[in-house]
Amino acid sequence: MVLLRLGGALSHLSLLQVQLPRKTSSPLSLPLFHPLKSKPRTRQNPFRFYSMASSEPKESSANNPGLHTTPDEATKGYFMQQTMFRIKDPKVSLDFYSRVLGMSLLKRLDFPEMTFSLYFMGYEDTASSPSDPVDRTVWTFGRPATIELTHNWGTESDPEFKGYHSGNSEPRGFGHIGVTVDDTYKACERFERLGVEFVKKPDDGKLKGIAFIKDPDGYWIEIFDLKTIGKITSSAA
Repeated sequence: MVLLRLGGALSHLSLLQVQLPRKTSSPLSLPLFHPLKSKPRTRQNPFRFYSMASSEPKESSANNPGLHTTPDEATKGYFMQQTMFRIKDPKVSLDFYSRVLGMSLLKRLDFPEMTFSLYFMGYEDTASSPSDPVDRTVWTFGRPATIELTHNWGTESDPEFKGYHSGNSEPRGFGHIGVTVDDTYKACERFERLGVEFVKKPDDGKLKGIAFIKDPDGYWIEIFDLKTIGKITSSAA
């Protein structure tokens, strides 16, 4: 049995902080039982899990209501393949994802009748890709963790076009993607030399060693390395 007390809302991940409102009308913030004699209430972390299965791993189903640890057989073979961003100008975005982040263009698809193009970017060796255009499309859709850049023709030259919502202004929604680098500090020194816009540099905020940068359309990208990510997040593990 697991009880999750929610008394507030998590601020955007970019701030890497939890902000708790002083008051809440959420029914989940009310006590689940009333003792005969009330006792002074102490402020508690609203995201702390109270579990009778304390010996179970944090990632177990006992500590995560709703989690199915045995996937349905019908989902066998599923994998995370792409995240799609709408972009204003492919020339600028392709430069950023290839030159700055080191990705390759795996496949481009053009749809003239619907006036848009798709650019699939990823960390793959394109030398091993098929030469046939259709086969290369199938190959691309078989690569994990790609970025699909969607360009609606004309936005790059439209003075009235105001850009896309990044998810990090109100109303907030989508947050960011993450890219693993060899060394966060060295990578960020290079990003700074290249004029990349930062949301958070490695030594800003409470979580040192993690950075956030923006792509040309304002989408956020988290930057971290495997040498320090365990230490940085140890208190949350």
